[in-house]
Amino acid sequence: MTPAAALRSPSSAKPRKSLKSPSCADCFFRCNLLCALEEDTPCATFRPNHPDGLRPPQQLRFTFRNERRTRAAWAFPTADEQAALHA
Repeated sequence: MTPAAALRSPSSAKPRKSLKSPSCADCFFRCNLLCALEEDTPCATFRPNHPDGLRPPQQLRFTFRNERRTRAAWAFPTADEQAALHA
């Protein structure tokens, strides 16, 4: 067994299911008779038809991080520190 093969998990060895390619028959605009194109191939405005209607694509959630740094990465030395350096 090669080192790269040993690092792979068993689930990554399984082939992925192929997703159904989009078609005009699955487009929201075609199903609701809103498409003005004569083409039978999906266009740039393809949106999947869904019972809830036209929905925007799901976006990632925005999460706030806890503040990690309490001080600046750099700081000028205080007057006492400067005096100690030059004394």
